[in-house]
Amino acid sequence: MIAHLQGTVVGSTKQSLIIATVSGVGYEVILPVHALIRFSVGDTLSLFTYQKISEQSHELFGFQSMAEREFFMLLMTVSGIGPKSAMNIMSLGQIDDIRNAIARGDSQYLTTIQGMGKKTAERLVVELKHKIGGETKNSKGVPMGEGVLEDVVEGLIAMGYGKDEARGMVKDVDGSGKNASQILKEVLSKKY
Repeated sequence: MIAHLQGTVVGSTKQSLIIATVSGVGYEVILPVHALIRFSVGDTLSLFTYQKISEQSHELFGFQSMAEREFFMLLMTVSGIGPKSAMNIMSLGQIDDIRNAIARGDSQYLTTIQGMGKKTAERLVVELKHKIGGETKNSKGVPMGEGVLEDVVEGLIAMGYGKDEARGMVKDVDGSGKNASQILKEVLSKKY
């Protein structure tokens, strides 16, 4: 099994990069969208990979870190989620954001993925919520789950902000020792 690949980007498609190794062999590697946009022809890169072999094809899926690869493999433990679906899920954004959505039970966030229906998203949440566990946190490491920051997000939504926009607004807030009202005022003052 191919678990790691290092080489130079020699071409790309809308889902993958073609990477030539030092030995001259070129591999097509499927990557999450956020990783695809980081690389262009001529870039040297090193990827951890997952190889899927079936009667129809041999496919390589690439990841910039072992943590991404492990999360990808965790996603595939859910019934009905194969490598392509798992890669589509990972293309939603950063792993922490996806983990937080699963930990919160936010199946609606997951239904924005192409080909993911409501039932599959709910199954993903049910099967992985306990495996992911832990508290969800924002980028400052402050718990978001059922606490004050989640109340602020709900307040922003009630004020007419979209769910993703509201989450983005509290993403970098340090809510330590503050109540929802204080954080809401802080967030709104930054917005204007």
